[in-house]
Amino acid sequence: MMKFYTENQYQASCDTLYLHYEGEIHKLLPNARVEHVGASSIPYAVSKGDLDIFIGVSASDLEASVQRLKTLGFQEKIDTLRTSALCMLEAISGEDVAFQVVANGSEFECFLTFRDALRESADLVQQYNELKLSCTGLSQTAYREKKAIFVTQVLAKE
Repeated sequence: MMKFYTENQYQASCDTLYLHYEGEIHKLLPNARVEHVGASSIPYAVSKGDLDIFIGVSASDLEASVQRLKTLGFQEKIDTLRTSALCMLEAISGEDVAFQVVANGSEFECFLTFRDALRESADLVQQYNELKLSCTGLSQTAYREKKAIFVTQVLAKE
């Protein structure tokens, strides 16, 4: 069942956690682009309280980068899209942290495009928050379906 938090309930702790992981990722992958994405990176956004980190690497380095990142206590996320240009990793520690390992220049830079669109539009953030709050109590699957429609609509305008 989905539960959501307002920005003052989770963003400060996500920011602190992001800074920790940003440093750890750069030690392993000094040339990677590391960016805070997801709701916790968007001012005033409602969230499940999780942290998403975009890690951009060259396509030829993606698989080796995934293996190095696993040493930080992460595993490949199952039941999610996996391609030669995208690998989702999740923490095995119980922390609600995910890495989106993305080939630079690929279509999966959409994580950044979506974040930036919401950072630039209070109206989109309000719509996103209303959508999320309407999913309170729904299953993860139902929530993802509703969210995917919104994300697709936002990206279509960018």
